[in-house]
Amino acid sequence: MSTEPATAYPAEPPAEPLAESRSERAADALPPLDAPPATLMALAREAGHRNTPAPLAETLLVARPLLAAAGLAVPDGHLTVAAGPLDVRFAHVDTNSRVGPSGAAGTDDALRVSGTLHRVPWARAAEAAVVLTEGPCGGPVLFLLEAAEWRQMAGTNLAGEPRDDLVLLDVAVPAARVRRVPATLVREAAWRSGLARAALIAGAARRCVELTVAHTASRVQFGRPLSHFQAVKQEEAKLVEEAALVTAAVETAAAALAEPDSAEFTAWLAAAQAAASVAEITRIAHQLHGAIGFTELSPLHLATTRMWSWRDEDGGERAWQQRIGRHVLDGEGDGNGNGDRLWQRVTGG
Repeated sequence: MSTEPATAYPAEPPAEPLAESRSERAADALPPLDAPPATLMALAREAGHRNTPAPLAETLLVARPLLAAAGLAVPDGHLTVAAGPLDVRFAHVDTNSRVGPSGAAGTDDALRVSGTLHRVPWARAAEAAVVLTEGPCGGPVLFLLEAAEWRQMAGTNLAGEPRDDLVLLDVAVPAARVRRVPATLVREAAWRSGLARAALIAGAARRCVELTVAHTASRVQFGRPLSHFQAVKQEEAKLVEEAALVTAAVETAAAALAEPDSAEFTAWLAAAQAAASVAEITRIAHQLHGAIGFTELSPLHLATTRMWSWRDEDGGERAWQQRIGRHVLDGEGDGNGNGDRLWQRVTGG
């Protein structure tokens, strides 16, 4: 029979109240709209580290910036983001318009919207959702939906986090909550979503490091702690290194948010690095924990299943790498298309 002492994990952050209670305090808990990007990124990383059950990263790094860029008022409370095809019509059709088929123009931008938005992050905990879709006039539109305007079909990701389907049944969206937006804002929504996931992964990676170091220091085999074995030390060093890579990429992207010309590319790099590092981080952490790390209530299990889920959302590793490759081969920001400046751009040199 084993005489090993029980594993001592770092204390798990206290459980959060229900979503409804969190929403009531959201306005006081969220930082101001003019908070520095580095502060917002640090908060998103902390949400990943603490497994915060709320759409904090989506609110701070995606929804609020998109609303501000579109010229819409930013509501208090937690927000989520959704995109996808919908049946969108003008609520007030301009019957005098001679441009296009009937219904192709409206007297204002008010809309009637039907359809289903799939796997929306934390919709059940959000006060409102920022939606991007194709408008009735052919270009993209962004509008704000309030929680009372959708019907919710509950769903979850691998980690049990809410990924709900939102059913819209001829929802009337007033013109004050609708904006026609350029394609560049649709691209911004994509890279911001990837950056939000990267920040969450960076926080969860730090949690994996803490849990693994604590486990190997307290777990005794053959008369000494696991952390005293050279092979374990080497694996722990790889784990710390991989987590540091993600953190560095995310911090670089945070610094670039103030520079529109470089923000998109550095966000792609951060998303690609975070997605690529998930496999190695989770492999090492679970290998050094052994079977106990796979138990449902293990704090490591809570961190790694979230990392696997976040990695595959918003495109995944391959999608981000393809964006980077196309950007370099097309010569965007390089001038010649041969990638001469790729290393300088990746390293910030």
